[in-house]
Amino acid sequence: MKTRVAVIFGGHSVEHEVSIISGLQALNALNQDKYEAFPLYISKDNCFYVGENLRQIASFRDMKTCLAEATRVLPVPAEGGVQLVRYPMKKFGNNTVAAFDVAIPVVHGTNVEDGTLMGYLEMLGVPYASCDVTSSALGMDKFAMKGVLAMAGIPVLPARQYSGKQYAVDSEAVLSQIEAEIGYPVIVKPVNLGSSVGISKAKNHAELVDAMDLAVSFSARVLVERAVPNLREINCSVLGDYETARASACEEPLNAEDILTFGDKYLSGGGGKSGGSKGMTDLKRRCPAELPEGMTEQVQELAVKTFKALGCLGVSRIDFLNDKETGELWVNEINTIPGSLSFYLWQEVGVSFDALMDELVSLAFKRQREREALTFTYESNILSGTTFGAKGSKGKA
Repeated sequence: MKTRVAVIFGGHSVEHEVSIISGLQALNALNQDKYEAFPLYISKDNCFYVGENLRQIASFRDMKTCLAEATRVLPVPAEGGVQLVRYPMKKFGNNTVAAFDVAIPVVHGTNVEDGTLMGYLEMLGVPYASCDVTSSALGMDKFAMKGVLAMAGIPVLPARQYSGKQYAVDSEAVLSQIEAEIGYPVIVKPVNLGSSVGISKAKNHAELVDAMDLAVSFSARVLVERAVPNLREINCSVLGDYETARASACEEPLNAEDILTFGDKYLSGGGGKSGGSKGMTDLKRRCPAELPEGMTEQVQELAVKTFKALGCLGVSRIDFLNDKETGELWVNEINTIPGSLSFYLWQEVGVSFDALMDELVSLAFKRQREREALTFTYESNILSGTTFGAKGSKGKA
């Protein structure tokens, strides 16, 4: 009997469209001889849909027609998996549209990748192949992530955090503090977004105002850090869990700007027969990266340490900043569910996309077995004989 796999993508996120691309790439990579795999799409208003049309990226170009042709469902925990029940339900006949044994979340950004979806999957009690709630939340919150990594002895750039309200109330005070304590040039970014959304570099006061205005339009909190001179960006993926984590090949993104933008990542290519973006595979890169002697191993070691320090599982990508002149290296951020699942980095070390998907499924079931061995209930008689009065008094136990 084939394992039933739901590949989940979409969601209420500014990275919604990127998730569709990554999700369909992952779906197509699953071995159809082993798995009964299907798309489980989350619309921008957080509704779940299934349907054969959701397998084709062209369907999403006309969203109204796409959703009309699909079937809205509600996930319901059931023995041996999760059932997807038609919503609204028909008065007669079977309303169970599909079911799955394991989920592979391929979502990006806030409201999904930040642990929100993982918490929902935990409530459903289904195995899923990604970081858990805590590690997902840490990975999304760049400021909290820096704190955890710094405590683990992993190099990160110092940064300051500001709330949108703080900036709105006294923007001049915020700007003055940034100029006095960090200085130019600076990088300004939303605390909890990925795919380089809302990130910009400021070299003077006017550019800093524009950068802050942009960042606070995407997030309630903003992170500001000193820009690295002589910058080289290096990316490395990690696959596994706390026992099996290992690093992929390293890549160096090749972009014309000081920082890698959303457009560099997803809009710079887009040719080919499909007529659409191929996700992170469209990005111009040097892979494997041509790094100074010993740096590849240093990046790979730090990538695995970062993955473990944050308690990750599945496949992640850790992005590094390197000063080419001094050789200094810092962890910039972790993408707990990277674009295209970083399959291209694993192909460089002999791991095919379908083998990557196989390992994700195995990791999901492994964690579920380990969790089932834990105790989540405590037998007691605390409710025995307990009464509450009409006014909510404690009564006697």
